[in-house]
Amino acid sequence: MNILKFQPLKRRTFLRGAGTCLTLPWLEAMLPRTARAATETPKAVPRMGMFYFGTGMNMRQFYPQGYGNDAKLSRILTPLEPHRGDFTVLSGTCLEKGGGHGGAYPFATSIAIGEKQSISPDQLAAKLHGKQTRFPSLQLSVKRGTGFGSQILATISWNGQGVPLAAENDPQAVFNQLFRPASEQQKAQQSDEFRQRRSVLDAVLSDAHQLTGKLGQADRHQLDQYFHSIREVEQTLSREIAWQDRPKPQPDLKGYGDYEHVVAPEGNGKFVYDTYGKLMYDLIALAYQTDSTRVVSYVVRTELAGGVYPEFGVNKGYHELTHHGNDPKNLEELAKVDTIYMQHWRYFLDRLASIRDGDGTLLDHTMLGFSSGMGIGHSKDQLPTVLSGGSGLGIRHQTHLKLNDNTPLSSLWQTMLEKMGVTVEGPFQDSRGTIGELVV
Repeated sequence: MNILKFQPLKRRTFLRGAGTCLTLPWLEAMLPRTARAATETPKAVPRMGMFYFGTGMNMRQFYPQGYGNDAKLSRILTPLEPHRGDFTVLSGTCLEKGGGHGGAYPFATSIAIGEKQSISPDQLAAKLHGKQTRFPSLQLSVKRGTGFGSQILATISWNGQGVPLAAENDPQAVFNQLFRPASEQQKAQQSDEFRQRRSVLDAVLSDAHQLTGKLGQADRHQLDQYFHSIREVEQTLSREIAWQDRPKPQPDLKGYGDYEHVVAPEGNGKFVYDTYGKLMYDLIALAYQTDSTRVVSYVVRTELAGGVYPEFGVNKGYHELTHHGNDPKNLEELAKVDTIYMQHWRYFLDRLASIRDGDGTLLDHTMLGFSSGMGIGHSKDQLPTVLSGGSGLGIRHQTHLKLNDNTPLSSLWQTMLEKMGVTVEGPFQDSRGTIGELVV
């Protein structure tokens, strides 16, 4: 199909080639001619994400000092300083059925582990917005599946029947899901092609060149940025496949100790974790940018696992560190790990803020809420709760907002749903209502 026959380009415009179909991001060329002449932009669609950080955080070094826009960021949150004005730390949130390692169950529903669950906020949003996108929602996690029945829950998404929705943890599988043909035969063929370094972008290169010549400067910049993001993901995946295909060396370990029984860091160390974490955030950004979905849930860290980073001086598992016994070294290592995760969160915000979307950026039109099922000491309150983005949707950020003590976490989800245009009928979970201080 020749995409150049669309005047103006349709919002659902694709580049095609070699069995690949690549959705374009929003471009000015998709506006009616009269609208372009008036320099108008279409109303940006709202997006949301719910993110779970298992086992809480070191809350003694999490909350900012003071309240309001000028609050001084804590050590853990310092990486977010460049995005001051685009996030709010919420102190006072509580998960009544949380605390302990079953907190992932009530995280999105306020319903305790072992009880019949109900639909989660992301799926309420997906019911409304999923009709407009290829994927109603994406469920991502560091652990594939659901983990249902165990404390290591891999998902925070529940359908209308209270059934957990399985999460995907493989970046390549997510990439294929977003950008590869759906049939099993095509998937197998494309997998072989990918290993031969055949690229989605290479497959649509001819179509892309024809399109670029017809676009204005702003659209060319937007398209170049979009292609660059996809190329980065492809190159990272390609590099990991190349290393996977190479046999590992067999060094002489005499005198080096028993490497067979050393507890390996999560993801085999800094390099792989750093690559993996950023890659997952890149994929979420691409999914939002292409309007493949408007709703994402992501279990960034599960309960009872992760957090060993010897290259940063962290030599114990995160769960072990949470049983800190007020040991300064344990508390220090907890803060180090949490800071690593916040560096990745900044990377994610950087990516979204760099992508033009309608009359602002992708970050302006996307609400990202993260928290945990517990605070420090396995408590159900003093949760590490932050809302990022969404200023273009009517979110009013203020760096650090003190809520009333024991404000249900569900009040944050209700606030986000309202800005997604979702009408909540009657009481919402155990929420006391939307957080008025957060909205314009």
